[in-house]
Amino acid sequence: MPSPADATGLVIENLRVRHRRGPEVLRGVDVIARRHEVLGLIGPNGAGKSTLLKAVLGLLPASGTIALDGRQLGELSDRERARQVAYVPQRTALTAPLSVQSVVDLGRFPHRRPWARPTTEDRAIVAQALHDTDVEHLADRPFPTLSGGEQQRVLLARALASCAPVLLLDEPTSALDVRHVLGLHALLRALAERGHIVVVVLHDLTEVRTYSDRAVLLHEGRVHRLGAAKDVVAVGPVRDVYGVELVERGGLAYRLPAAEPMEGDGG
Repeated sequence: MPSPADATGLVIENLRVRHRRGPEVLRGVDVIARRHEVLGLIGPNGAGKSTLLKAVLGLLPASGTIALDGRQLGELSDRERARQVAYVPQRTALTAPLSVQSVVDLGRFPHRRPWARPTTEDRAIVAQALHDTDVEHLADRPFPTLSGGEQQRVLLARALASCAPVLLLDEPTSALDVRHVLGLHALLRALAERGHIVVVVLHDLTEVRTYSDRAVLLHEGRVHRLGAAKDVVAVGPVRDVYGVELVERGGLAYRLPAAEPMEGDGG
């Protein structure tokens, strides 16, 4: 794997994360996320997917290397880091009765002085983010009154308003209807084509294989497979990590392996 000084994109080397005094959650993870691609991050519950995103954001103490275009993210101030990396969480703790427009405007905070009023450029960027995520009609609604899917789209708009080159999303389609799932993936593809680095955690393996360029399969805190999405979401890796058989019949389906007789069965 290239050293951070030699590689462009988001470079993660030997990343290790331990929650308090428990065992390591990530155990020497190596990943490069490139510009112009969508990188899918998959794995069973507890594999370390959300932990990896939070380590990149600087929300968790970690050892190893996290660099963007050769620059160590840990050397940046919180404000500088927020200009480089935007995050769409799986769930939000935001309960304040802020309007949707105000929530999206939070994405502009790293770009202006504390307490400064939004500039004309800020307002234009926020308006575009509202449009791109199909929440313009919700701009005046209090954020807590929205449905889960609507909130998810607003959080994505907030991330887009930051104009950060790296976009990290944690299960962004989990609360979306099918129309907005398709719209989200189209938007992520457009962002990647503009040169963004897009890393998205997904549980739906069909989505990963359909919409991601490459995929990382995490298992027990390590990279089990990294490569083209069609090679990662494949019979062998899926069986090894998820313990199910992948069946291709026009689309992807799954079945449990044939069960062995339970102890005491038979006669």
